[in-house]
Amino acid sequence: MTAADTAVAQPAIPPATQPVVPPAAPRVDYRTDPSQYRHWKLSFEGAVATLGIDIAEDGGIREGYKLKLNSYDLGVDIELYDALQRIRFEHPEVRTVVVTSLKDRVFCSGANIFMLGLSTHAWKVNFCKFTNETRNGIEDSSRHSGLKFIAAVNGACAGGGYELALACDEILLVDDRSSTVALPEVPLLGVLPGTGGLTRLTDKRKVRHDRADIFCTVAEGIRGERAKAWRLVDDVIKPNRFGQAVQARALELAALSDRPEAVQGVALTRIERVEHENGLSYASVEVAIDRAKRTATFTVKAPDTAQAPLPQGIDAIVAAGAAWWPLQFARELDDAILTMRTNELDIGTWIFKAEGDARSVLAADAALLEHRDHWFVRETIGMLRRTLARIDVSSRSLFALIEPGSCFAGTFAELAFAADRSYMAALPSNEDEEPAITLSEANFGLYPMVTQQSRLARRFYEETESLDAARARIGQPVKPAEAEHLGLVTAAPDDIDWADEIRIALEERVAMSPDALTGLEANLRFNGVETMETRIFGRLSAWQNWIFNRPNAVGEKGALKVYGKGSKAQFDLARV
Repeated sequence: MTAADTAVAQPAIPPATQPVVPPAAPRVDYRTDPSQYRHWKLSFEGAVATLGIDIAEDGGIREGYKLKLNSYDLGVDIELYDALQRIRFEHPEVRTVVVTSLKDRVFCSGANIFMLGLSTHAWKVNFCKFTNETRNGIEDSSRHSGLKFIAAVNGACAGGGYELALACDEILLVDDRSSTVALPEVPLLGVLPGTGGLTRLTDKRKVRHDRADIFCTVAEGIRGERAKAWRLVDDVIKPNRFGQAVQARALELAALSDRPEAVQGVALTRIERVEHENGLSYASVEVAIDRAKRTATFTVKAPDTAQAPLPQGIDAIVAAGAAWWPLQFARELDDAILTMRTNELDIGTWIFKAEGDARSVLAADAALLEHRDHWFVRETIGMLRRTLARIDVSSRSLFALIEPGSCFAGTFAELAFAADRSYMAALPSNEDEEPAITLSEANFGLYPMVTQQSRLARRFYEETESLDAARARIGQPVKPAEAEHLGLVTAAPDDIDWADEIRIALEERVAMSPDALTGLEANLRFNGVETMETRIFGRLSAWQNWIFNRPNAVGEKGALKVYGKGSKAQFDLARV
């Protein structure tokens, strides 16, 4: 998500204060709440929520840079993600969200350049990915949840700041003769406009490619009526009526929403986890790290309905709140994915296992499907959808092991379908102990990938015969031989070969090039259908990954390294 501090502003830190040695990286915790925010002001007025950007210069998640001019880093995005969650669950009365700046003459100048210059390649890539996921989440809520977003751009808006605006449904720009929108990364930094920026210009806003070419190579940006004519913004408004026009448009969009009025929200309590040297423990998720083998085993746990039956009526579901098992599971799995992705870079293979009573998961699925039109259940489905999509785009090899006692049913089966490979243990000598996969209606579209397909539809290239055969088995335990025949698993080794086959498969995987595997997996996971999101996470993120490694960007004389230091970038002029 690389971006210039702003096309019109001075560098965020004077050159003389630039540190020489990058600081050590502490572990990142994605858990926060409004009482801890340093960068966002969240306010509510009826159906309209305002997300005010007011980034604290000294509030970086790491040392060594200042977040001047509303430039952001990972800590800012963590707060933004949390704020969006609060709006979704704690404020169901909100129908429109206005994103605007609380600073004078600057909306958002994008990702902090000096932070990027100090960061490792892995940090930059993970930061970009999380940023894009958060912006995709804005669009997901617009598409599925009745939440609409307006970017009220009241100052200079550059790079990642403009990408935040692009994620909104509408962009309103103040016409004050100085406020501009810009994607200046190519001329200023020698990198792409943040993977999501280019794609949203063309796929979402339908900006002509020749105009987009000019826009992305003009550092000073574009303002006023020209920005509107080029479709870079939806409207330009004079300063004396800007606030009034934004509020009026917010209310117009709110009137189109089906989110409820005068309904009590559900408080998102802190996600509880226990961290130890080799893993993470939550109520419904366990992560065990084997550092010698460079693997992590994610074990998801079905609710224990013997001790606490799952509520089925909508009043009881809402009363359960954040403790309702589907939401609790989604939040815990989401936190585990983010924690592992950011803090455990050497753990390149994730193994999914599931345990518990399949009937409990299927009962939870039934409640989700029955009440899917209720705002709270709809938001819970959205949380599950986005969390599962986070697995799809994680740069890790994914294996699912379906063993005796496993619980790959319904929502849990999505983990097996998300995996690069799934192995199911066949026990021909004892059929009663053989594991099973049990499908539910949730596997046929409740949690679409970023391709907007179900994982089964992606798996079978939407071939009707294969999908119909799988659908015919909804609610029935599918044993190994049939699961392999139906194409629900990769292989079903018998109990004699199981241990060796799994060991060899994992050992071979971790011995391969992580770079090559990341490219292989991303291409295979998003086959067939292409969307704006697949372009962001596939084609363009691959280009950005490559450009971030090139000396023209990050070499000693590269544009990203010399930015703000008073010297000019020196490029290797050979085209590659």
